[in-house]
Amino acid sequence: MTKLSEQRHLRAVRDGIISTIPLIIVGSFFLILAFPPIPSLAAAAKPYIGQILIPFRMTMGLMALYASHSIGYHLAKSYKLDGVSGGILAMAAFLLTSIPVVYPDKGIALLMENLGGGSMFVAIIMAIFAVEVLRFAKSRKLTIKMPEGVPDSVAKSFEALIPAAVIIPVIWLVRVFLGFDIHHFVLQLFQPLVLAGNTLAGVLVPVVIICLLWATGIHGDSVVGSVARPIWLVLLDQNIAAAAAGQPIPNIGPEPFFQWFVWIGGSGATIGLVLVMFFSKAPYLRSMSKATVLPSICNINEPVIFGVPVMLNPLLFLPFVLSPVVIAILTYFVMDVGLVNKPYILVPWTLPAPIGAYLSTGGDWRAIVLVFVNIVITAVLYYPFFKAYERKLIREGAAGELEEETK
Repeated sequence: MTKLSEQRHLRAVRDGIISTIPLIIVGSFFLILAFPPIPSLAAAAKPYIGQILIPFRMTMGLMALYASHSIGYHLAKSYKLDGVSGGILAMAAFLLTSIPVVYPDKGIALLMENLGGGSMFVAIIMAIFAVEVLRFAKSRKLTIKMPEGVPDSVAKSFEALIPAAVIIPVIWLVRVFLGFDIHHFVLQLFQPLVLAGNTLAGVLVPVVIICLLWATGIHGDSVVGSVARPIWLVLLDQNIAAAAAGQPIPNIGPEPFFQWFVWIGGSGATIGLVLVMFFSKAPYLRSMSKATVLPSICNINEPVIFGVPVMLNPLLFLPFVLSPVVIAILTYFVMDVGLVNKPYILVPWTLPAPIGAYLSTGGDWRAIVLVFVNIVITAVLYYPFFKAYERKLIREGAAGELEEETK
């Protein structure tokens, strides 16, 4: 799994999508402004919804476009090629998959429906295709070399000329002359993955894998996120589009579901462990609880995983995996029956979980209640295993003191 996460193309996809997160977060907040949870504010904002949503449409609505450039940039850099050329070629390849609409009286318009998160898989494929053509041309020396003294930026742009002369005509022929709808084909190809990612099993599989990896000291979020994040973003984009259209939110399993209702305090839902450690009879665990409580509130739990430690600790392994599984199942069914709104806003992950849950669900106060219920459940699940670990530390401490006295 670690090798998979470090695979060149998956790493470029991960880094490329992560680079779009600031735009996604800021754009998502304009949804809250357009549809505030307070009825009086919602009524006041209603006449201006079109204007308020413009930043949202220019960020979330173009998510795949931004991602295509960033993925191309990172993939080119991994090959030690010019990142700017890789990004530009990737973005051009992606744009060519959409045919502009001609309006006789108004000119030509490129519809945004194929530029948002729903087209993320197309953006990934086009970015990889463009950069691989660039790499092939570079390795076969099929580039235009400029003489000495030409500015480096100019020389690099001419190196991308022949790859561009291959990429653009190929996609043009496929999309325009052959009439092959790349977006429709890729959507149908990946639709089973997207649908599976929104099922209970699709939610639990990444939870279990992430926890198993963290339990062995491997950064599970980075490994699984490389593969799962494009699917989560498609689900999130569908939720955002539904919210912007005033329709019911369709999907339970985009990334905010995990961030605010499962990874409370970090992977493994370790906020429950931190809370019970406050009352530990073992001085080391009490000191660890004081040192880790603030990072845990901000969902940073590396100090817990490596300091307690949870990693490679057989006494804490089971609750570390079991706690997030239990609260994921509970949260899934609570949202499925409509007791809590499904998440559709991406907010900064370092916010305390109750605040993040409230904002991600568009201001649903019931999300706060659910988060606190989940925290109590994790504390209860961790408690017996924590007590066993506590007894072990006390025994070892007593044995150490006895050994010192003997010496």
